[in-house]
Amino acid sequence: MRPMNAKILAPDSVRTIEDFEQDALRVAEAIRERGVGLGTRVMLKAGNSANYVCVLYALMHVGASIVLVDQQEHREETRRIAVRTGVKVTFVDDDTPVYADADPVHLYELMVAVTDHEPTAPALDFTAWGELTDGLIMWTSGSTGSPKGVVKSGASFLRNLRRNADQVGHRSDDVLMPLLPFAHQYGLSMVLIAWLTRCSLVIAPYRRLDRALRMARDAGVTVVDATPSSYRSILGLIARKPALRDHLTATRMFCVGAAPLDAPLVERYVAEFGLPLLDSYGSTELGNIAFATLDNPVATGRPMQGIRLRIVDEDGRELSAGETGEIQVDTPDALLGQVAEDGTIVPAHATGWQATGDLGHLDAEGNLHVLGRKFAVHRMGYTLYPELIERKVAGHGCATRIVPVPDELRGSQLVFFVEDEEMRDAGHWRERLCDLLPAFEQPNKVVVLEQFPLNRNGKPDKKALAALAAES
Repeated sequence: MRPMNAKILAPDSVRTIEDFEQDALRVAEAIRERGVGLGTRVMLKAGNSANYVCVLYALMHVGASIVLVDQQEHREETRRIAVRTGVKVTFVDDDTPVYADADPVHLYELMVAVTDHEPTAPALDFTAWGELTDGLIMWTSGSTGSPKGVVKSGASFLRNLRRNADQVGHRSDDVLMPLLPFAHQYGLSMVLIAWLTRCSLVIAPYRRLDRALRMARDAGVTVVDATPSSYRSILGLIARKPALRDHLTATRMFCVGAAPLDAPLVERYVAEFGLPLLDSYGSTELGNIAFATLDNPVATGRPMQGIRLRIVDEDGRELSAGETGEIQVDTPDALLGQVAEDGTIVPAHATGWQATGDLGHLDAEGNLHVLGRKFAVHRMGYTLYPELIERKVAGHGCATRIVPVPDELRGSQLVFFVEDEEMRDAGHWRERLCDLLPAFEQPNKVVVLEQFPLNRNGKPDKKALAALAAES
């Protein structure tokens, strides 16, 4: 049974689930008046807010094909995505960078305009959205090639989340607080799990953890989801202000994902709160896959019901428990396709065993231990690929090589080496790079070189650059 006091709580509003869903139905009517209906391709690009969730629900209710784009994505890349996917309407908030001819619909204006609307539907219904093969398009980057639009059916996405909630043990009396961007797999999962389990959702400012902890206290948060770097920051806040620890006394699960988790951080949470960090494994392409739970808090736990895992060597031979190799997944929740350059959807044929490019091993009890991904960089809750960023800026006349430097707080710092025969100063290049890149890809430090150091093959010497990065 749903508790009668289940709510959607934001920094500037508190609504019961019933009232919130009525608002979403009103927004759905207004969206239809703008020509958005079943199968209409739309873009949602905004920061976390109650309005974001309300408009998301409304778009699902009318059966729109929803393209989710990170709020910090650069204007030109946003325009390229919109053109490539054939977006008809773009929904944004006031802090979202959009290209000049986007003609966006602002979330706040939309919410104000529907205050006197009366919903015609009795309840939110995502059935039509679920039947779309392109109900959801999430933009992500691979280790090679250009950013890609991962196409999911709504029904497949929701089925994956139901299995997720069942395995982790989310309940109708929970109060969830995801400290994550809602435009990405992990954050979106938690928003929709709250709807599926009919529990309370706290929409907290995940970049202001001091405020988020205050909301956790006031709302009685029972489940926190965040990245390892956020959990480190929370410990730092508590060390400086021990009274903040009591803000999390109602919490029964600390869940973590989006980046590799180290054992010392888990141990610190056990010591501080008597609770482990429950790790997880998944991807935008394949969905949520495996979860540690309170009764099995080991590594990233076992795969969800209906999903299989195996570890293979470079020849594709399945390895025994404890042996390290590439993780492969067999899941019914994989992507249906990808958006091609011309906007068409190329079927993924993602059935059977799927390679992940991640390294790990299974233990004797079937728990998955993820060791990481080659060349991946985890930073501020995002997984980045330096070579992809290098190619992106090279197209704008910036010859760069990027060296990630470990940073306990952010996950990584990025040192950008720029090759410039004119030896213009670092400030010149920093300004250019920041104009081209979203905030989470921008450099922590820029070093200008007249020429990259070269190895014996005539290629930029990555070891030499790493040494220079360490010195800088």
